Amino acid sequence: MNETRRRVLDALADGPVTGPALADALDVSRAAVWKHVEALREEGFVVESTDDGYVLESVAEYGGLALEYGLDAPYEVEYHDAIGSTNDRARELAGEGASDVAVVAAEQTGGRGRLDREWTAPRGGVYVSVLVRPDVPPAQAPVFTLAAAVATANAAREVGVDAGIKWPNDVLVPTDDGDTRKLAGILTEMEGEADRVSWLVVGIGVNVDVSTAELPPDATSVTVEGGTADRRAFAQRVLEGFHVLTSGDPSDVLPAWRERALTLGQRVRVDTPGGVVEGVARDVEFPGALVVETDDGDVRVTAGDCEHLRSAE
Repeated sequence: MNETRRRVLDALADGPVTGPALADALDVSRAAVWKHVEALREEGFVVESTDDGYVLESVAEYGGLALEYGLDAPYEVEYHDAIGSTNDRARELAGEGASDVAVVAAEQTGGRGRLDREWTAPRGGVYVSVLVRPDVPPAQAPVFTLAAAVATANAAREVGVDAGIKWPNDVLVPTDDGDTRKLAGILTEMEGEADRVSWLVVGIGVNVDVSTAELPPDATSVTVEGGTADRRAFAQRVLEGFHVLTSGDPSDVLPAWRERALTLGQRVRVDTPGGVVEGVARDVEFPGALVVETDDGDVRVTAGDCEHLRSAE
């Protein structure tokens, strides 16, 4: 966000303020103040002109300015009405040396999930890729995926959706018949050296205000589940939650993940690069390995596709 425009918004949030007072406080011309106010109006902010000065009546529904306004996390927001992939754009920014950027899109035309699977990303969802440069070794990168899953599940619960996490990164909603439907997916990519991460991009795609007709058969959305579908607030809660979880000791993410886990205690089948592992998921160990109790003892799985098996199986 333009820094002067941010300060204009901050001033408007405190109550009526006149154009001359804004110009003096920001050390800009009155014409510049007017241009910034007009730009805010074009973005969807409702700014009224009253006898007491400018008054901010309401915030834009969505967009870069709206997402940064009131965001309690240190991310610059780069917003796109439509883009192929927010992860791809975040990777481009990483190559340019950027950091602490959240690339957000109203729609993705080339969204992808793990193993380059297609990810449906229609309008109404929250699609954000966070670019960070954490001072951690590459081996600890999986914990950032867990943190994103926790932040997303928590945001969903705040708006009335009973979401949980399937290891390692799918946010699901349990159904009455014991099945689940997918609410969100996460794709983490990174570049690093032997001892440290150079950059890390965590892509989060959430079905928020998306109708059943626009969703795959095994998916759901905040709207479908009867939750409050405010994309701006949802995206902010995800970003703020991710920032809090990744700002301290990385190992502190695990207790939060366990609290939201749907996988622990379930009989699972995990398709790993080394073969299929089947048994009961007992725990998750730092930085994100799933501990599966098999007939041959405990197996620690660091990567793979996890399937929850019905108890009858």
